[in-house]
Amino acid sequence: MAREEDASFAVALPTRRATLRLARDLAALLTKGDVVFLEGPLGAGKTFFVRGVCRALGVPSRLPIQSPTFALVNEHEGRLPIVHADLYRLTDASELDEIGLRDLLVESVGFVEWGERFGDAVAKDGVVLELALAAQGRRARVTARGARGRTIVEALARDLDPRVGRLAPP
Repeated sequence: MAREEDASFAVALPTRRATLRLARDLAALLTKGDVVFLEGPLGAGKTFFVRGVCRALGVPSRLPIQSPTFALVNEHEGRLPIVHADLYRLTDASELDEIGLRDLLVESVGFVEWGERFGDAVAKDGVVLELALAAQGRRARVTARGARGRTIVEALARDLDPRVGRLAPP
């Protein structure tokens, strides 16, 4: 849940290439323990975005990066350990312990699809990336949660690749 004082910006992602640039730019800022919440409807590109970040973090292209919808959690090794979780099928925050997600997130860079509904039970600090389909491609809203999230979002906004188009504030 974004708070009013948190940093936020929106970008147009008219092409897959623009989405991959944003993924690469975000990957450059992440360290162990960072969590990125991915929100948006089915087909909005959440897993595609994670694939882009994983490649930027050094996961070889010969290794598949797939949606963890049925597995719930996928782990990948790049320059940092990566956890990709999909919480769509979970109904209660107590299930986070059953799948060991909180422990995994401490030692990894975490990407959590459909995780915002569990809020602080997943992580108090991080980045929320909301993807949506647009008339041309996609659009994203990037919002900080907490101090570390603010640091990441402000750096991402400052250093955003100019080929990724920033939108006017809402």
